[in-house]
Amino acid sequence: MPACPAGQLRSIAIGVTDLDAAERFYNDTWHLQTVARTADAVYLRGAGRFHHILALHRSQKPDVRNVTFSVASPADLEAIAASTPAAGGRVLSGPAVVDEPGGGTAVTIADPQGRVLRFVHGDARHAESAHADAPSRITHVVFNSADVAVAQRFFEDALGFRLTDRTKIMAFMRCNSDHHSIALADSDADTLNHIAFVMPDLDAVMRGAGRMRDAGWPIEWGVGRHGPGNNVFAYFVGPDDFVIEYTADVLQVDESYRVGGPSDWQWPPGRFDQWGVSQPPSDRIKQAQKTIRFAT
Repeated sequence: MPACPAGQLRSIAIGVTDLDAAERFYNDTWHLQTVARTADAVYLRGAGRFHHILALHRSQKPDVRNVTFSVASPADLEAIAASTPAAGGRVLSGPAVVDEPGGGTAVTIADPQGRVLRFVHGDARHAESAHADAPSRITHVVFNSADVAVAQRFFEDALGFRLTDRTKIMAFMRCNSDHHSIALADSDADTLNHIAFVMPDLDAVMRGAGRMRDAGWPIEWGVGRHGPGNNVFAYFVGPDDFVIEYTADVLQVDESYRVGGPSDWQWPPGRFDQWGVSQPPSDRIKQAQKTIRFAT
């Protein structure tokens, strides 16, 4: 696909009510590694090259601080800053030097529904890790939206995203060859639906799911294989009720991919994934997917 100024999804910053406990969970059970720490925040890397893919901030209540993308050039930062207001968003800051671990230069914006998105160039990188059971990166974030059409237009017009598939309840948006980096779910509120961490393969997803169950975190949906994106999934409700997903085998697409519609993604009665083995999402995960908002 033509180059998208948004680049690649890099990280998400979230507020947690018990910083030490959340760090232990994401280190010991989720298999991320702490690479930096301040008085009120912890930064965790995956097995990939990004400096960090998850930032935990001490908070009175769970929230989302920002979702960060890594862009290819300073010109992409300028393009995003220029296109955001005309598409209905706001430029909150930048381009400016990032004053947190990882560094770089960033533009920070808010979309028309209040989500804070940050675009960084020149941030630090690591050598890739050979850890077979650690997520390499965040492959997608799903937002609930009270008006998916408004959100979709903004991601297309301001940031250069393309629609990959549309189901009855969700618009899957891409900014590179990943089937989707953002998905927008029809809802009555603008909240975080879930965060997806990509694992090396199906076996790593299964081992991770077993590790979570051993630690007292039950599978809330899965293990199964999705339709749009063709990815394997296992969902959990983690600390502070953030919904987190282990995934693998994310479909890679190019210009030849035909955009699917709702009629392309229908399962027979009683099925909730391609394989037909997954139970439906639990009541707990359905509730957790509605609760966490972006910090104002």
